[in-house]
Amino acid sequence: MAEEKKSDPSTGIAHLLARKNILELSPYRCARDDYSEGVLLDANENAYGPTSLPTNSLDPYDNHNTLERYPDPYQTPMKELFCKYRGCGITPAHVFVGVGSDEAIDLLMRIFCQPAQDKILTTPPTYGMYKVCAKVNDVGIITVPLEKDFSLRVPEMLAAVTPEVKLLFICSPGNPTAKAIPLSVIEAVAKSQYKGLVVVDEAYVDFSTEGSAISLVNQYPNIVVLQTLSKAFGLAGIRCGFCIGGPDVIQLMNNVKAPYNVNALTSEVAINALQKTNVLQDNIAKVLAQRKVVMEKLNNLDFVTEVFPSDSNFVLFRMKEKALECYKQMADGGVVTRYRGTEIHCENCIRVTIGTEEENNKFLALLETTFKALQG
Repeated sequence: MAEEKKSDPSTGIAHLLARKNILELSPYRCARDDYSEGVLLDANENAYGPTSLPTNSLDPYDNHNTLERYPDPYQTPMKELFCKYRGCGITPAHVFVGVGSDEAIDLLMRIFCQPAQDKILTTPPTYGMYKVCAKVNDVGIITVPLEKDFSLRVPEMLAAVTPEVKLLFICSPGNPTAKAIPLSVIEAVAKSQYKGLVVVDEAYVDFSTEGSAISLVNQYPNIVVLQTLSKAFGLAGIRCGFCIGGPDVIQLMNNVKAPYNVNALTSEVAINALQKTNVLQDNIAKVLAQRKVVMEKLNNLDFVTEVFPSDSNFVLFRMKEKALECYKQMADGGVVTRYRGTEIHCENCIRVTIGTEEENNKFLALLETTFKALQG
């Protein structure tokens, strides 16, 4: 039997916040809910096998002859490895696996926000998909901008919430800010009078010394945490993300998701990565070492007026002028960064990802020559 133990979403915060039609939903029951072994003639699969196989996998796939079968709808082996790596007392019942963390963002809005009625709260400058998902789902948006140093304005955030605000997004470390929000601040929001869910987006958490809000999940049922394998694990191409929260919330996400949302190839690569976290730690160390070098060199450039502290694998810096022109000409010259000057508190700012030593040196050299050329 493949089915993992289900939680009861009719109790706890999920029952208080979720849309009535979601609570009444009878989730789609797929073939693997009943049996996953034996002669499987229940799911209309092709018994003669796949017509194509991966050609560039890290290891030859052991299960080539099973690609004709639908994948594990619960991803329990992956969840077990993830829980073992993250710790903090979480179990597979606390974990949703999705197509990147973007799927989790969309599901949370679909589950907890009534279209044309409920709202989310965001703290710009922040990740743009919160706004996109809200617009798609016809959910209102309340914004409380960060301080100029990119810290949260907690009193103002709490003053802005209304009963219609079901989700409050905290991006930590932030994008594009690169700033981690202290766990004590997140805890203060969770303990406040706010009655909705506090969604902590931790895509870059492995590059930070602040620690993960997963450590707060068992204490605060209104906290959910988003993570991904795209950044520190270097697996953006497989699209695999996680939502960690109370079992009642996670059960509703499993009820609403597509039956086989995570494919077998993604699952295998993810499991392999979670079994080899020594490689992860080596790569994080390389990124952090290069981040220090890049920040020091940026600080030594006279046309760079501010290099913001970074808890991530990228750096946000401000130029005294011509940031947009510089960004465009560098891209034409073969080094692509991200112009962030249109966002609040980010005037004349560029965001640069930390690359290899060779890539970073090329970026720094081109940045200097491009700015000098623009000066005429």
